[in-house]
Amino acid sequence: MDTKLDPARDDLPLMANTSHMLVKHYVLDLDVDSESRVIEGTIVLFFGDGNRFKTQAVSSQDTIQMESEKDYTFRTTEPCHVPKMDASTFSPQMGYNECAVCGKGDQDAFDNDGNHDNRECDSEISSSKYCCDTGNHGREDFLLVLDCCDLSVLKVEEVDVAAVPGLERFTKAPKLAATPEKLRRDIVRDLVALPADAWREQFDWYARCSQAPGCGELFFDTDSWSLRIRRTGAQTAADFPHAIRIWYKTKPEGQSVTWTSDQDGRPCVYTMGSPINNRALFPCQEPPVAMSTWQATVRAAASFVVLMSGENSAKPTPLREGWMSWHYYVTMPMPASTFTIAVGSWIEVKPKTSPSDELVIEHPLLPAKADFRYAETCSHVEYPCRFQDASAATQEIIPHRVFAPLCLEGACQEALLCLVPPCLSAAHSVLGTHPFSRLDILIVPANFPSLGMASPHIIFLSQSTLTGMSHLCGTRLCHEIAHAWFGLAIGARDWTEEWLSEGFATHLEDVFWAEAQQLPPHEALEQQELRACLRWHRLQDELRNSPEEMQMLRPNKEDTGHVSSSGASVVKHGLNPEKGFMQVHYLKGYFLLRFLARTLGKETYFSFLRKFVHLFHGQLILSQDFLQMLLESIPEDKRLGLTVENIICDWLECSGIPKQALREEQEAEDCKRSGLAGRVGSEVAKWIRLNRRPRKRKRGKPEAAFEKLSPDQIVLLLECLLEQKALSPQTLQRLQQTYRLQEQDAEVRHRWCELVIKHKYTRAYEQVTRFLQEDQAMGVYLYGELMVGEDARQQQLAHRCFELVKEHMDRASAQVVSEMLF
Repeated sequence: MDTKLDPARDDLPLMANTSHMLVKHYVLDLDVDSESRVIEGTIVLFFGDGNRFKTQAVSSQDTIQMESEKDYTFRTTEPCHVPKMDASTFSPQMGYNECAVCGKGDQDAFDNDGNHDNRECDSEISSSKYCCDTGNHGREDFLLVLDCCDLSVLKVEEVDVAAVPGLERFTKAPKLAATPEKLRRDIVRDLVALPADAWREQFDWYARCSQAPGCGELFFDTDSWSLRIRRTGAQTAADFPHAIRIWYKTKPEGQSVTWTSDQDGRPCVYTMGSPINNRALFPCQEPPVAMSTWQATVRAAASFVVLMSGENSAKPTPLREGWMSWHYYVTMPMPASTFTIAVGSWIEVKPKTSPSDELVIEHPLLPAKADFRYAETCSHVEYPCRFQDASAATQEIIPHRVFAPLCLEGACQEALLCLVPPCLSAAHSVLGTHPFSRLDILIVPANFPSLGMASPHIIFLSQSTLTGMSHLCGTRLCHEIAHAWFGLAIGARDWTEEWLSEGFATHLEDVFWAEAQQLPPHEALEQQELRACLRWHRLQDELRNSPEEMQMLRPNKEDTGHVSSSGASVVKHGLNPEKGFMQVHYLKGYFLLRFLARTLGKETYFSFLRKFVHLFHGQLILSQDFLQMLLESIPEDKRLGLTVENIICDWLECSGIPKQALREEQEAEDCKRSGLAGRVGSEVAKWIRLNRRPRKRKRGKPEAAFEKLSPDQIVLLLECLLEQKALSPQTLQRLQQTYRLQEQDAEVRHRWCELVIKHKYTRAYEQVTRFLQEDQAMGVYLYGELMVGEDARQQQLAHRCFELVKEHMDRASAQVVSEMLF
């Protein structure tokens, strides 16, 4: 594989050689410095054998063989010696011997071994120079390759796990008979293989091992996309150290995290779903097959709150003056890309209390010792699984917290807090057991590039979801909650099959939201048909304005899921900045699932979906896994000619709109004449008649009476009015006043801004300016609209807004907007 990315290409390389070694557990020990905008510390990786999918390499992927599979020669440079530190030079921000799990590690040995000043070799390593003499002497050693980008790697060493007192009782390795190297490997092999019911002891020993002294520095080299590590004499993966410690620090410009200010103007940092995932936060194995657990200790200023993907609701531990330590852990193996962190001056939002308030009673999980199991066993690798816990199965509402900047506390109390319990309960009623034991929800800074993002145990929501009525907030919350099942508990084995996450979440959000509102069946159906009509319009618009190669839900076709013999692969279009703003995987995936549910019957479909979740949670899937099980669960005479092959061919591997979906076009038109959408059609006709009238109304002629509309109905109304060639300023003013558009949710205001721009309604330009600054998750498209009309005033507005926000804007968004403007 060419590790220097061609600027003309937009594929994301996944470099880690997971076929040879797999990370089973990460222990992160980090300091967050908001002043220098750097996260630094250590990460310890515990390895097991290579991944079980490695036999699926095919010839078409052999063209992307990594250099690690060839004879890679390290450049020989002057060695960079890492001096040990004495007490006088020890940095107050590098207290690596603190551990929130047990605090009983061999700290003396650790202090005498590893702490060092990293500044001497930072410049050399960050420019990919080798820090020690290779000592290769012509032998071919095994290369461990990790995904890594925009990191300053300072030192890599093997961890002497054999020096941890008491660990021998967990290992079968004969201590006297083995060489020291083999003993260390055997200890890690046995440690990662401990049974699920021993996870507490296992994580305690992981923490102790992470503090053990080093027993030899490892040779390493970096390039733009990877970190390559070698140990002299280790010629195979089996001979390579199975526990290594990497000393590193992030760079302020690293793409995995965003350093910015929150809505109160206070510094913060968070992972924002970068196209390169977490490789600029810590060296890792990025391919989704690298499923691992993790634990992390993070130190930050006492004014900060640290939120993270973790099963525990971490409480801070006071350290030296002005510093706090936070510890999180995850026992369910997950891809490293799902790791999420947010550090800022958030507050936990509590409900407004009054004597008349009703108590919301949650069903707490029974203590971990309880071990109730269903008759069915899970199919995933062993871990403490909630699907095997009867108390978890009945827990409709999992414990949850909401965090936000202080200035948004009131908005969260009004718009969000009351929605969380019914949305969680609705999801449980549809899909059953919540895959994760708790949930944090954070309102992220204004520069967050989407309306929401789900990670294990934590959801990010845009501030745009808090405005207007509860509709947008509720539907988006339901969408992100759905990702707990589809996207997290069940993941795509090939990242190009995003529809397996986004299509499912889009389809389920309507079902969850109707259930959360406790709508009668006919009202739920009307609401869902209206939303289907809106999505159909968006899908058509998207397909008209996107390249055909980016319209396929399975762009790798028959090579989907295949990797090279090392485990390396590429994510097609993974670095294309425009891809993050496309909704094809959401919308086309939604219509496929809608087609299947309507064809097979909703009751049959959702009954199957619950069985599918129970069978495949904790695993990675391809499209055919879902489709095969779906069709096999239905009698052949009721499949209506559907096969896995024709669904894949018609829906997943073709551009444009599948022929089976064309009936949606007719139904969208029919929808406009009946139900909720039909009432919108009547209102549109009124507005068109009003727009055609003379400016001065004849005396005695009654004013037009307009009906009250829901947010979705207003969106459809505005979309229909966008088709009109001209709307007068008087009509636009009346439209704004009738529906109080400036107070509606962000979806409505976005369509309103489109109308304002199209018809050059200057009196509402201030609202466009405000939208571009406060609703950055949705504003990118409007920059294009402002520029395309070649109106000098609108172009000035676009440039002025971009100048105000570009410093903090998400990098991909800024790149796309910059290309529109310059």
